[in-house]
Amino acid sequence: MPTVNTVSGPIDTADLGFTLMHEHIIIESPGVRENFPIFEREAEIEKAVGKIKDAMSRGVKTLVDLTPGDWRDIPYVKAVVARSKMQVIVATGIYWEVPHHFRHTTGRSVEYIADLFIRDIRDGIMDTGVKAGIIKCATDEPGVTQDVERILRASAKAHRATGVPISTHTHPASEVGLAQQDVFESEGVDLSRVVIGHSGDSEDTDYLRKLCDRGSYIGMDRFGIDIFLETEKRVATIAKMCELG
Repeated sequence: MPTVNTVSGPIDTADLGFTLMHEHIIIESPGVRENFPIFEREAEIEKAVGKIKDAMSRGVKTLVDLTPGDWRDIPYVKAVVARSKMQVIVATGIYWEVPHHFRHTTGRSVEYIADLFIRDIRDGIMDTGVKAGIIKCATDEPGVTQDVERILRASAKAHRATGVPISTHTHPASEVGLAQQDVFESEGVDLSRVVIGHSGDSEDTDYLRKLCDRGSYIGMDRFGIDIFLETEKRVATIAKMCELG
């Protein structure tokens, strides 16, 4: 049977159960914790455990933590998993605010970035023993900038090398999900192995249908963040997409 990497090791995909597909146990700003005494680690771990146990009590069995490599804290996530017993899949990848280390001006290649993602998937993240089970990349309102395109292409290459799926962050109002699909398709990615994330921020079913017609899943994944779209409108949009088939 097919398996997927989780924080606790590989599991059979048949055992995933009810899964939340786009979550963040913690998002770190690189360098802040190391330089400012604002983070009470033990208290934050317990807070996260409480929230996850609440989700588990509502039937959630698996959580996909799509925090990318420049924002994640895998030792923290491991501690939360050990105490909560939630099945958690973590990601490799880089966010759209591309760190200097990965920008084109450094001379580092797309292949160099892809190799780092592949290492996270095949060998594990740092010395944690945790292997990534999904690739996260992101495009926001600025669109596919030169540096963002490099991350998209690296993600596609890592996907093709490992078979691990891709899930994205998008800005639906700019229809950048279509631009993501263009880049992935040019790299030979099977678009049915891609989730175009944050699509639930949009009521534009014409746009959403275009994403689906090209084979990708759409992530209707930010319920409760009403500043982008109210819950009632999110539900109505999903209902409309179901009516459309």
